[in-house]
Amino acid sequence: MLSRLFGLLALAGTTLLLPQNAAAQNEEWTRPFPPFRIIGNVYWVGSYDLSTYLIVTPQGNILINTGVGDTAQKIKAGVEELGFKLADTKIITATHGHYDHVAGIAELKKMTGARVMIEEADKDLLESGGKTDFRFGDTPSARFDPVKVDQRFKDGEKISLGGTELTAHHHPGHTKGATSFTLNVPEGGKTYRVIIANMPSINPGVTVTGMPKYPEIGKDYGRTFLALKDMKIDVFLASHAGQFRLHEKYKPGDAYNPERFVDPTGYLSSVQRLEKAYLEQLEKERAKK
Repeated sequence: MLSRLFGLLALAGTTLLLPQNAAAQNEEWTRPFPPFRIIGNVYWVGSYDLSTYLIVTPQGNILINTGVGDTAQKIKAGVEELGFKLADTKIITATHGHYDHVAGIAELKKMTGARVMIEEADKDLLESGGKTDFRFGDTPSARFDPVKVDQRFKDGEKISLGGTELTAHHHPGHTKGATSFTLNVPEGGKTYRVIIANMPSINPGVTVTGMPKYPEIGKDYGRTFLALKDMKIDVFLASHAGQFRLHEKYKPGDAYNPERFVDPTGYLSSVQRLEKAYLEQLEKERAKK
């Protein structure tokens, strides 16, 4: 049980501390959290920690990420609580192919008939149910129901639906196909640059000087940090609530405020903190060789 909890926490990219912290993190992945409007046509329908974003358009909706456990049913309930229909989902995608973000995609695809889209380097990860992951491929607890990918995308390509356009940014390292999404959201006479960032944390057991199944991992991390630091954003969202301090910024029942998650300074600080950890680990690994 303990090894499973360590595996669960590692996938989140969160520092391993004590066994009880691992258990607490796992509980936060499945703890319900009320859905709410973030900004414009972007809504939260995830758990307490695992992000699921609903993007609503006149021609159907987009879901980004799922959670674990009975995540599909909880997402359905959240979408309906907001007054929308899960059946209107046309596209399902994800920031990366670890099971804490994609375990519910297969079921949601069956429920909605939506097209599943993913960055091309994570296609095999989704279709193998996690077996091809360079770090967790041999970890049974990191497996999920495989799902057929209907469309792959590359860095800089657009996902367009009903007047909303997402730009995919390939930010590899955490997985080979890790992706951040940006979109412009008009609201209250202003246009906000929103990022749903895949934060490039390093899982326990990963060596950034090279992995047998991912020899170029260190270079990919380096390029990802440069790209993230260069991005100009207003609203900072991410794959985990803790990564963008959701619970410090919003409490259930708070009035809608499109400025609530405007945090370019916090975004840059978070990227720089993770880059510092990467450089320190890189230095230590090189010193041992």
